[in-house]
Amino acid sequence: MPAPEPGARRSETPRRRGPLAAASRRQFLIGGTVAAVGASGAIGLDYALRQNGESTSAESAGAAEPLNGDRLVDFHGAHQAGIATAAQAHATFIGLDLHPEVDRAGLRRLMRILSDDAARLTRGSAALADSEPELAISPAGLTVTFGFGPGFVARTGRDGPAWLRPLPAFSIDRLQPEWNDGDLLLQVASDDPITVAHAVRMLLKDARSFAGVRWTQQGFRHAHGTVAPGTTMRNLFGQVDGTTNPTPGTDTFDRVVWATDGWLAGGTGIVIRRTAMDLDTWDRLDRGGREQSVGRRLDTGAPLTGAAEHDEPDFTATTAIGFPVIPEFSHMRRARSDNPDEVIFRRAYNYDLPPSGGAVSDSGLIFVAYQADVDAQFVPIQRRLDELDLLNEWTTPIGSAVFAVPPGCAPDGYIGETLLE
Repeated sequence: MPAPEPGARRSETPRRRGPLAAASRRQFLIGGTVAAVGASGAIGLDYALRQNGESTSAESAGAAEPLNGDRLVDFHGAHQAGIATAAQAHATFIGLDLHPEVDRAGLRRLMRILSDDAARLTRGSAALADSEPELAISPAGLTVTFGFGPGFVARTGRDGPAWLRPLPAFSIDRLQPEWNDGDLLLQVASDDPITVAHAVRMLLKDARSFAGVRWTQQGFRHAHGTVAPGTTMRNLFGQVDGTTNPTPGTDTFDRVVWATDGWLAGGTGIVIRRTAMDLDTWDRLDRGGREQSVGRRLDTGAPLTGAAEHDEPDFTATTAIGFPVIPEFSHMRRARSDNPDEVIFRRAYNYDLPPSGGAVSDSGLIFVAYQADVDAQFVPIQRRLDELDLLNEWTTPIGSAVFAVPPGCAPDGYIGETLLE
């Protein structure tokens, strides 16, 4: 069965639960009372309980709102879920290294197993050998996304895109080996951290005969319901993060995110940069200095030349003494390009670890960027930031990895079949 046509919409629907089998407290009290006081007394007790705020099961069911835990995101489609999907509150990213003996046939078995269990888990069903099936019933928008590193593609005997390699060295990098590279990426995201933890465990059980864990990164955003849908996330500097993202479903998004050639057609490239943020020294900077370094107002996210977050910045505007209102060294100015192809889609997450010594925090950002061509889109932006970005005073990239994210699959297929078949 062929995969759905590119552009097919992926369903995100709440799942209905069956009726509760257990009797309510009110029914239990009524049942116990009937024998003693008769039907009329029971009716009176029922009325009294309802007056105290306890309604009938039918009324409660009618008034209850759908649970976010029941929300489903379809695993199958032209593109993998977890990219254009609205970002969930919790995510875990795992880089795996393949065992030396795993060949092309082994990769095919691995991806069939992983795809089957991922599809089960995202629809709220237990994985095939799930020893804790109760933990799978509330997916809360669970998505599982797979990416292939250079080593994975090399095992298949086929060529990957030219950009599928470690990023060029940047002067600001202080990369630590424990956060770099990898053969296979698992991206697991949901609005519920228990769901994420359970899905990760099931998938790693599937993979352990084929690969070992190289690194794990856990991140978070605002909890579901804290801010309105569509609100731009904030990083732990308090900044809005991702204002200029292309909108999923638009021509611009499709052009800059989805690859169009070879086995990767319908897929994308992903760059994961772990960036440490020095919140302790950031605290010493006044508000004006913070806004100058970013180029935006911290409260609204508006550019320094505008009033609202999505106002277009005016880089030609100057102060009364002739200085640019938005400094040339600001993060926003350095990230912008006149080239319409130098655009990425970011889906970042915060991290916060226990501090040590005299530090107050050990925090940062798991910067996740999707783009059709890493060399043509991500690298030029990062080079400008490397050359002159005042925000570099408080941020340090400590991890870097690049993966090719293959297209989605049909229900009778598996992720990676365009490369492995």
